[in-house]
Amino acid sequence: MALKVAIVGLPNVGKSTLFNALTQTAQAQAANYPFCTIEPNVGDVAVPEPRLDKLVAIAGSKEIIPARINFVDVAGLVRGASKGEGLGNQFLANIRDCDAVAFVSRCFIDDDITHVEGRIDPLSDLEIIETELMLADLESLEKRIVNLEKRAKGGDKESINTLRLAKLALDQLNEGRPARAAKIEADDEKAWHMLQLLTSLPALYVCNVEENSADQGNSLSNLVGERAAKDNAKSVVISAKIESEIALLDADERAEFLETLGLVEPGLNRLIREAYSLLGLQTYFTVGPKEARAWTIHVGDTAPQAAGVIHTDFEKGFIRAETIAFDDYVRLNGEQGAKEAGRMRLEGKEYKVQDGDVLHFRFTS
Repeated sequence: MALKVAIVGLPNVGKSTLFNALTQTAQAQAANYPFCTIEPNVGDVAVPEPRLDKLVAIAGSKEIIPARINFVDVAGLVRGASKGEGLGNQFLANIRDCDAVAFVSRCFIDDDITHVEGRIDPLSDLEIIETELMLADLESLEKRIVNLEKRAKGGDKESINTLRLAKLALDQLNEGRPARAAKIEADDEKAWHMLQLLTSLPALYVCNVEENSADQGNSLSNLVGERAAKDNAKSVVISAKIESEIALLDADERAEFLETLGLVEPGLNRLIREAYSLLGLQTYFTVGPKEARAWTIHVGDTAPQAAGVIHTDFEKGFIRAETIAFDDYVRLNGEQGAKEAGRMRLEGKEYKVQDGDVLHFRFTS
């Protein structure tokens, strides 16, 4: 599965600088990983996964294929975007098919960069963006509910259920809360997702700070972090300026540059990791002489579901999964060592895949 994250924010908050850093990073990866720009405003980036390097060193795989994440650069939103101001609904629509929204807030002061609202207040920035998304959802629901009520009166079961969920979302929005605040039962998740509400998407708050605050953040990013905790969202501190510089360096230069700044890793790595955590995702691996590959699945997915990510036939004809925990694979120097030590397990249809599992599937065609 390819995770798709919309990057949204007011103009001049560093949103495009962040997106450019992401795409520059992807271009820098091109020597090892395939890169493509799907559209002018979509960047396809490899998910940082150091465990792959360890697997390749042991298995001697000829190719490394990491998991992918797509970032969608949504043009800067302004007050009234839901009513067509700025580039309006054209870009709100770009968010609807994403898995999560990264709200970029300006947490730095620079008199040379004008703020569209004339002041530096990241919480107010977030309120403006969230309000525009909520207004767009309100308009969408109010139009849809009229038709749903007609079909529901005719006894259409799907319409009855959809209407119930639409009204649940409408209640949240009318109370000034995003749709994601609603409590949705597991059985309703698919129908809820089909509503395609902008404010039902999980939220990640990205605090764009100045260089000197890239490691610990600052007073402005602390406010955003508190807001994220209150909203049951995730937050991450990042310096888009630093990331754009890091993206142009080779591995050795990057490590040296990060060390001088007191950083362990690029902020983009943290951003991607937080996005995975937000969406309840994890990684398993397939390893062989031809390739070592990372696959993205949801936490709690069973072995057949994990197999289905490779190909639907694998899930339909699933027999068993030969399973080695990542730590065992590394400690015992690969598949053969794990077998000899009795650390390869045969797991069936009920097995819930664990993060880092190295799997080989047996299936009938």
